[in-house]
Amino acid sequence: MARTLVISPCRDEIAFARYTLESVTRQTTPPDRWVIVDDGSTDGTSELLAEWAARFDWISVLRREDRGARAVGPGVVDAFYAGLGTVDLDDYDYVVKLDLDLSLPETYFERLVERMEADPRLGTCSGKPYALGPHGDLVSEACGDEHSVGMTKFYRVACFREIGGFVREVMWDGIDGHRCRMLGWKARSWDEPELRFVHLRPMGSSQHGVLTGRRRHGYGQWFMGTGLAYMTASALFRMTRLPYVTGGLAMWWGYVASMLRGLPRYEDAEFRRFLRRYQWACLLKGKRRATAELQPGA
Repeated sequence: MARTLVISPCRDEIAFARYTLESVTRQTTPPDRWVIVDDGSTDGTSELLAEWAARFDWISVLRREDRGARAVGPGVVDAFYAGLGTVDLDDYDYVVKLDLDLSLPETYFERLVERMEADPRLGTCSGKPYALGPHGDLVSEACGDEHSVGMTKFYRVACFREIGGFVREVMWDGIDGHRCRMLGWKARSWDEPELRFVHLRPMGSSQHGVLTGRRRHGYGQWFMGTGLAYMTASALFRMTRLPYVTGGLAMWWGYVASMLRGLPRYEDAEFRRFLRRYQWACLLKGKRRATAELQPGA
């Protein structure tokens, strides 16, 4: 039977962690091991995690020293690898990076395992995130079908190793999916009722607010190697989502400001060329067709 490892970097998640703890421990197919990396929490998260680790022998907590501030992007990846360093990845078939601000449907893991088992070239996958809207309704975060989303990345261990794992920089959760396609793996996410989960903290808002997160995303796109035309199209689309107009503008300015400053880009030139070809294909043919040509049957 396939074995699953989950690693959850977290810091100061007392407002949300209980929902994730409850939804993971209630899974119809729970993970075989869950390593939660407490990255210096000071708000009571540490005590909550200790309580749950005492209740479930497959949950363990790695406590790291407080470095003084929450750090998204490279900080999250660094914490993930700290957790990965406590286990032997050879013991598992699947590895999952899971945030601690989510509420998952009870069959979430079961359904993803089924899909991975059914398609040996499916390297990474996820469901779709929904956020709480201003009136308590659920609003899609509108993530493309061609990636697994950053807050819950389900990976085949063989694929994770072949792509080189996660880059320790902002946009690590975009680079990985493109590297999958570049190396012949499939990356997917599905917007179906049994795979929809609630993202309790809106995407991009975990450090200094939503607009700062959107600007950071723009910088990440620059770092990854995205072209200006594709970035502009992406920003225009994001203007139609919350926060309306300003979110997309912040993304675009984050990219352009990085370009004007000549900030460094992802060092793999072959990857950047692959990315540009794919993005132009998306603009000219549509993302669905461009992706299907790279990963047939996805």
